[in-house]
Amino acid sequence: MPAFKDPETYRDILDELQIGVSVLDLQKKIVFWSDGAEQITGYSRIDVLGHACSENILLHCNHNSCETCTGKCPLAAALHDAKPIEATSSIHHKAGYWVPVHTWAIPLRDKHGSIIGTIQTFEAEFSLSGPNPKDRSMKEHGWVDELTGLPNPTMTQARLRQMLGTFAALQVPFGVVCVEPREFAQFRARYGQEAAKSLLELVAQTLRNAVWPTDFVGRWSEGRFMVILSGCREDALEAVTARMSQMMSNVTIRWWGEELSVKVSIGRVAALPGDTFESILQRAQQGLGGDQAPPAAAVAAAGSRSSQR
Repeated sequence: MPAFKDPETYRDILDELQIGVSVLDLQKKIVFWSDGAEQITGYSRIDVLGHACSENILLHCNHNSCETCTGKCPLAAALHDAKPIEATSSIHHKAGYWVPVHTWAIPLRDKHGSIIGTIQTFEAEFSLSGPNPKDRSMKEHGWVDELTGLPNPTMTQARLRQMLGTFAALQVPFGVVCVEPREFAQFRARYGQEAAKSLLELVAQTLRNAVWPTDFVGRWSEGRFMVILSGCREDALEAVTARMSQMMSNVTIRWWGEELSVKVSIGRVAALPGDTFESILQRAQQGLGGDQAPPAAAVAAAGSRSSQR
């Protein structure tokens, strides 16, 4: 006998979970979508129910930013192998940025043991880079950028000076990455101030999702961000920057029915002996003038960053 006679009780239990839960039929059409799934992805039930994964609503991808919905995605693998599949991938949030997630795809069987679909659970792997901008003391001191929620330029400058001091005393390596949307002034003039704000929010969130919790992401100026990578040497810096660039290339902003791609310029530099605040900043910003297309080797290495840091 079931513990609860009312089937809605089980639905309520799933909706109370902090992780996302979805159920798909054998055609990979979504037939159940939990409250947790709505919170993680930004997509409501009405957005996804009845739609198939192959429609690329959520655009799962692996760490090299390859779309896998049309290939052997975890759901397809679970159906093919008839066993649970664990994976780490990313989901394209409805707001336009990428959310790293840890997923399980589990075959769903009926009482006779026949597979009738799949259950997918996913949990966001958000990284909290640098000091927590939700910290009350940061807000009280005015160190939080109101638009992006990131540490503001004052805090970002302080962190860079702190890292330089630690490097000079202990030789702990670190890297600096400057990121800015290309032709930001032209974008704002064409689409307006609100669209420009949405663009900056997307870039900020994508950068936070692209780095480790020990790293720092802050706002440097109106249209520029700074990422400070702790313990990052030159070879790892190239791989991490490649990952940022790849993630940014898939970011889009929906504006009045138009889907706008986000293009960014990236300048990177590893700290060198004798670097000053001015010298490392100048070198990092030099790379913003040109295209920073990552080499294929660097993109491949981005997925194995732990071996390089």
